Amino acid sequence: MSAINSIQVTENSDRLDRYLSQELSDLSRSRIQQLIEQGHVQINDKICTSKKINLKTGDRITLELPTIQPLEVIAEDIPLDILYEDDELIILNKPAGLVVHPAPGHPDGTLVNAILAHCPNLPGIGGVQRPGIVHRLDKDTTGAIAIAKTDLAYQHLQAQLQAKTARREYLGLIYGVPKTETGIIDLPIGRNPQDRKKMAIVSIEDGGRNAITHWRVKERFGNYTLIHFQLETGRTHQIRVHSAKMGHPIVGDPIYSSGHSLGVNLPGQALHAWKLQLQHPVSGELVAVTAPLPRSLTTLLEVLRRRSGIY
Repeated sequence: MSAINSIQVTENSDRLDRYLSQELSDLSRSRIQQLIEQGHVQINDKICTSKKINLKTGDRITLELPTIQPLEVIAEDIPLDILYEDDELIILNKPAGLVVHPAPGHPDGTLVNAILAHCPNLPGIGGVQRPGIVHRLDKDTTGAIAIAKTDLAYQHLQAQLQAKTARREYLGLIYGVPKTETGIIDLPIGRNPQDRKKMAIVSIEDGGRNAITHWRVKERFGNYTLIHFQLETGRTHQIRVHSAKMGHPIVGDPIYSSGHSLGVNLPGQALHAWKLQLQHPVSGELVAVTAPLPRSLTTLLEVLRRRSGIY
């Protein structure tokens, strides 16, 4: 059962998160900000996802504190497509349909379960339920993902992602034809206030976080285009949300596209983490891997080339 806290505002406040941290001393400010972002806070019966909103005397705040259900993460013998491995890190080519880490609704059969079988010493590195995970890919996004095998590697890789020195490149097939060959999408992303399972373009003032995606056309197929994406930031669903905002959603995206059929069976959206480049946490040398495209995406591209008369 979720715990519900109801608070009547007794004095004006310039920030929701600051007010709640003063009223709810048993919750950290970062935890409160997380609850706000995830849509668990309402003001006057309306979901609020902005931690910076002003409060007025008489406002009624309702905070839902979801029950934390601890998950026992067990090792499972699930095949892994290993692109690179040494004593510090492992880089895998994740297939579509594989959830990265356990969560309510996906307690097992995840990438973490598979990694624990392959690397028994991972527990405790970066968190109990996400051991070694320094970044993630959506369930139906394929491609390169790095996992730290030591605490040193975990901290080093996290720092590279935050400093934007790690390079992450994707290939994605979109509906339509962009008017230019290259572009930059600089639009903040946050939790959709109407549906907290989705992300959306949300202003910084309303709780969105800075999100920047660089893109260029790689190949055109009539009314479809293969795009090379490079992430400057790594927000949840970033490429998918930015592409949809452009008016060119990712083909096969079950959430952000209209679901046109191409006559080719896709296990998920046509989005692949193609290249990953980072600095080795111990040697300092450059580690660069390329993840081969999944057969489903290769087949789809071949079909589109034939249809458009490329060969």
